[in-house]
Amino acid sequence: MVTPANMTPSENTATPEHMATPENFVTPSHKSQDDDAVSQSSASESSVSESKRADEPYSHDFQSQYESVTREPREHVPFNEDLINLPTRTLRNEAYLEEYTTETIDGQILREIRSNATGNVERWELVTWKIHDPENPKNWSKPYKWWCTMTVAITCFVVAFNSAVITADIEGVAKEFNVSPEVALLSITLFVVGFGIGPMVFAPLSEIVGRRPIYASTLLVAVIFTIPGAVAKTIGTLLVTRAIAGIAFSAPMTLVGGTLADLWRNEERGVPMAAFSAAPFIGPAVGPLVGGFLSDAMGWRWLYWIQLILSAVVWIAISFTVPETYTPKLLSRRAAKLRASTGNDKFVTDEDLDIRPLNQRLRLFLLRPFQLLFQEPIVFFISLYMSVLYGLLYMFFVAYPIIFQKGKGYSAGTTGLMFIPIAIGVLLSAACSPLVNNHYLSLIKKHNGNPPAETRLIPMMVSCWCIPIGLFIFAWSSYPRLTWVGPALGGLPVGFGFIFLYNSANNYLVDSYQHQAASALAAKTFLRSFWGAAVVLFTNQMYDRLGYQWASSLLAFIALGCCAIPFVFYYKGAAIRKYSKFAYHPDEEDLGKELSRALSRATTFEM
Repeated sequence: MVTPANMTPSENTATPEHMATPENFVTPSHKSQDDDAVSQSSASESSVSESKRADEPYSHDFQSQYESVTREPREHVPFNEDLINLPTRTLRNEAYLEEYTTETIDGQILREIRSNATGNVERWELVTWKIHDPENPKNWSKPYKWWCTMTVAITCFVVAFNSAVITADIEGVAKEFNVSPEVALLSITLFVVGFGIGPMVFAPLSEIVGRRPIYASTLLVAVIFTIPGAVAKTIGTLLVTRAIAGIAFSAPMTLVGGTLADLWRNEERGVPMAAFSAAPFIGPAVGPLVGGFLSDAMGWRWLYWIQLILSAVVWIAISFTVPETYTPKLLSRRAAKLRASTGNDKFVTDEDLDIRPLNQRLRLFLLRPFQLLFQEPIVFFISLYMSVLYGLLYMFFVAYPIIFQKGKGYSAGTTGLMFIPIAIGVLLSAACSPLVNNHYLSLIKKHNGNPPAETRLIPMMVSCWCIPIGLFIFAWSSYPRLTWVGPALGGLPVGFGFIFLYNSANNYLVDSYQHQAASALAAKTFLRSFWGAAVVLFTNQMYDRLGYQWASSLLAFIALGCCAIPFVFYYKGAAIRKYSKFAYHPDEEDLGKELSRALSRATTFEM
């Protein structure tokens, strides 16, 4: 048993989203800036003695019956990917998130709660994983974990592939339906818009129902709504079904990172995360390659049939071979089984004790991302930078046909081959990702386990130059009279820079807004997706008016200007966060823990 004297608080403790503390809960922890109400604790309450647990029936309106008096020093704190993939927006501030990341001998953690009805302190057993628990996804066999990893990574690849494959024959769609190329390009725009809308719904929903139902249901909807695209008789049918498919396909892109965090421990994640990181960028590079030859041979409708085939395969694989991996859902099921088998209602999880009211959850899910986006300079400019990169990726789908098909007279299939250097650059950066991860682990040791968030920007500061370099090569070697080698090879440094930039941006947002990280990433995804969806609509006009060289150079200059962003935040990010009401402040967290220890009347023990 771990007693309070044995337990040592971590300096990295991060609370969930700072929201109002309901009046029926007592919490001696520090108040966040946007708390709507904080319960008061009187001196007389500190003398409340421990009593036996009342035999009141278990119910989901638990919060109306009990007050939490547990604000203990925490022995284990969720780390980065753990934190972002825990239900921080679903549970209250006082929730004991370590339940989901701690292993105990008997699979239980004692938590003491004061009943509003009796005033007595009552004991409840938080159900957690046992040591070497075979049901814990992190303890599954490595071959099976790799199967699950590659299944979800390939699913991510297929979704990205589907967004890009139709770019190979936009002209075929325009001709068949007698519409302008801009209207035909809406089939890309609406699909990518779905990538921004879907996560606002599917990410919070997965915290409630788990990951597997979201994977299975959304991929099935996506498969079904891909069929009308292949047989559409009107442009309206094509566009509407494409929009629905885009929203549905966004779910796997949202959940894949969380699934890998469910499966792998921190020290094991380097290679699996590299595989996942490459998938969203390999897909858009391979899509035009396959689509070019397929459309040349079979016509544009087969670009939808190939999506249907691949999507159906990954839907079958992920629905029938990848089980639920989300720890809060698995422990909730285990607690329910224990209550049923023992007849004892004391077995619960924090979802039973500390779930937020619906209005708070909706505010966090739907409003907080926009608060962060428009009130936090770090979130805004990092999101802006990622939007530029995402827009650049989708601009390539239009720019490559302009340079190689119109300029050099190549076929769609041959033009697709020009995307290969981008894919090679992505693979090279994915191969280097474990080295970057090892470098960060060395920084953790150097800073005694608490490196500043700005250390996450180092890979971005190095790789940001790859984007303008590649674009300038692409721009000034794109004359129709010159060989294909120059503009094709210009894609290699661009592809190389993508993964480092995206991973650094995500990690920096998570470390800077630990308790708000899910909302910060949702804000970034929303802005990025809408910008990526918009740029394809004006790329043709931009190249017509500015010419091949200066249109691409404009993109290069914008990318060059964005290179200042990581350097500014590396040197000034900590100062900026001091004035933020949403950013993570270690000093405040430490103060809160000191207050907790001073005011706490009951302690959670690890059994």
